Amino acid sequence: MMQEKLHGLWQHGGRIDEAARLFPAAPTPWLDLSTGINPVAWAPRAPLEVNSGPLPTTDALRSLEAAAADWFQTQPEHVAAVPGTDLAIRLLPTWLNGAAIVAASPGYATHLQVASGRVASSALDSADLPDGALLFANPSNPEGRMLPAARILSMSAHLDRRNRWMIVDEAFADAMGEGSILPHLKGGEAVIVLRSFGKFFGLAGLRLGFVIGPPVLVAAVRRTFGDWPVSAQAIAWGTAAYRDRAWADAARRRLKEQAAALDARLARHGLKAEGSCPLFRLVQDCPAGKIFLGLAGAGILVRPFADNPRWLRFGLPADDAALDRLDRALSLG
Repeated sequence: MMQEKLHGLWQHGGRIDEAARLFPAAPTPWLDLSTGINPVAWAPRAPLEVNSGPLPTTDALRSLEAAAADWFQTQPEHVAAVPGTDLAIRLLPTWLNGAAIVAASPGYATHLQVASGRVASSALDSADLPDGALLFANPSNPEGRMLPAARILSMSAHLDRRNRWMIVDEAFADAMGEGSILPHLKGGEAVIVLRSFGKFFGLAGLRLGFVIGPPVLVAAVRRTFGDWPVSAQAIAWGTAAYRDRAWADAARRRLKEQAAALDARLARHGLKAEGSCPLFRLVQDCPAGKIFLGLAGAGILVRPFADNPRWLRFGLPADDAALDRLDRALSLG
């Protein structure tokens, strides 16, 4: 009965309102460690003037895509802005003309929803890849495993020889600072890359993402979303953020330090953290249900997994105070 009530919390992160209803006695404010979103968001150095009255101009949209392309180390004609990558994932079958999609598992819930088949994420290291367009995350979620670019290029060449697409979801790649496949592509490969703005910049509510691929694919994406795919706010904030390299460099250093601190605190409680992505850590082979309920009772939400009942994913606490709160709650469990 309890698992049925908690079903929503086992499907996605970030459902603080639902957690608060299910655990009304928990202290507030809640500490949300259920996502992989940077807890310290980017902010403009000076106020951004955004006129929400008129429709965004094409020039402004193309400036955003150009700033993103420079950030991704690719060309603007390969980049299309979209209102979040979750929606883009759901539309992949449309752009691939109904081709079967095989998703790496474990993986994003939305990946598995659009896929007609699955392949173990560990099998991505093997020479044999399944039939269908291959969809996977790099770094992977929830393991935080980063496949090297050379391996992905080899996979791409293998799939291309068989007239099949490869879709790489690089939602967390910005936090790594390296490892993206995009700088290594020439532009004509049957490769689609998805990039999320909100995770690294801590602004998931802005609903901004990008689909990067061959021009024919980008044209299809733009036809789907029309002339105004994202809001004036997303254009202004996204353009400015992608140009703020100093903030990005400092954020990556801070995330790495905070991730190391989280690893140390978890280890104090016998929990071994895994993964190379600093925005989250996975703990395997632990009493996940017990820990989850204990933390929820303390007003801390982490991410459990219905398919892996001994796994817990911990998002990154924003500061030492949040880390101390997690430490105290684990001590009580």
